[in-house]
Amino acid sequence: MREKVIIVKYGEIAMRGNNRKLFVARLVKAIRKNIDPFGNFYVALEQGRLVVESRGAEMDWEVLLPRITCIFGILGACPGWKLTDDAIEAIRAAACDLMKEQFDGHSSTFKVVTKRGNKKYPLDSNAISAEVGEAVLAALPQLTVDVHHPQQTLYVEVRNHVYLYTSFVPGWGGLPYGSSGKAISLLSGGIDSPTATFLMAKRGVEVEGVYFHTPPYTSERAKKKVESLAKILAGFTGGFTLHVVNFTKVQLYLLDHVPEEKLTIFLKRAMVHTAEQIALEQKAQALVMGDSVGQVASQTVPAIEAISSATQLPILRPLCGMDKQEIVDLAKKTGTFETSIEPYEDCCTVFVAKHPETKPKRSVIEAMERHLQALPELMAEAAAGRETMQF
Repeated sequence: MREKVIIVKYGEIAMRGNNRKLFVARLVKAIRKNIDPFGNFYVALEQGRLVVESRGAEMDWEVLLPRITCIFGILGACPGWKLTDDAIEAIRAAACDLMKEQFDGHSSTFKVVTKRGNKKYPLDSNAISAEVGEAVLAALPQLTVDVHHPQQTLYVEVRNHVYLYTSFVPGWGGLPYGSSGKAISLLSGGIDSPTATFLMAKRGVEVEGVYFHTPPYTSERAKKKVESLAKILAGFTGGFTLHVVNFTKVQLYLLDHVPEEKLTIFLKRAMVHTAEQIALEQKAQALVMGDSVGQVASQTVPAIEAISSATQLPILRPLCGMDKQEIVDLAKKTGTFETSIEPYEDCCTVFVAKHPETKPKRSVIEAMERHLQALPELMAEAAAGRETMQF
């Protein structure tokens, strides 16, 4: 008996020792969440693999594969067959049928690669490959063997069950979401911060977003744009939490009480202060920002130092060494770019200074901030009144 399955391969987590079971469980949870809307499926644990099997639903590879390969921690997935009969005769017959589906009437070169995880199987890998290759050549005489540069490779995996497949759909790799701690990302509607959030999530960091909304200076469409970005990120992580903070009072207060050229630094410090409050409440250990060194005035090294001192938490900045085109290219690959360039301004662009200071002194900024007596209460009020959404 044969059934259509998807064989899921994972990478780095296989090297994580005692944490392996936890990481695999996170992968299974994310896969189930992504494919549950499409029918009744089950994720089985194999030797070094996960196998998606049907429980009565149609196994539509074209629909399910994109929902699986986008999950962090997955190297890729292979649409294939699971055999319940592991006799070599059954493997030979199934291999011939699989190759006929793809190459009946067409000339091609091929080879057979066998991975024998079940060491109790009576034939070794080379013997299985020879048996299967011989059967395929007999059934499809237009095919020829090329072990060095084949046009097609037939894979046979002998584990608890036998699996056959001919294609590999690559995934993003990385680590399972949530396996590397938790952080709060300052998420705007631009290109950079969603990309930074993506990169940290790819390294296994559970990331919650904080968006600073400034009505009426920013529209509901700007907010909806960030919500759309959160939905895109949720597709990679299996879920995403977004905190929307009304920051109008804070920004207007700063606009009235700090020099215009220093406004951007104080606004970002206020955002970091507020994000830290939310991080502590959410038991997060770090913040994430989309800074790229030298890209704008607030992202010079002196400005980064002045902004970073607003929190005792580490700030992760995965884009720091990337130029704008590199960031744009990655945003296009992740699918956030088209949403990010929609023409709805966020609070940062509305309140930007015309001639922002590029080399602020941390000590001066901190001393000035201590005289802003109403600021802590306004930030605390903004954090407490936030709207939280789940995607």
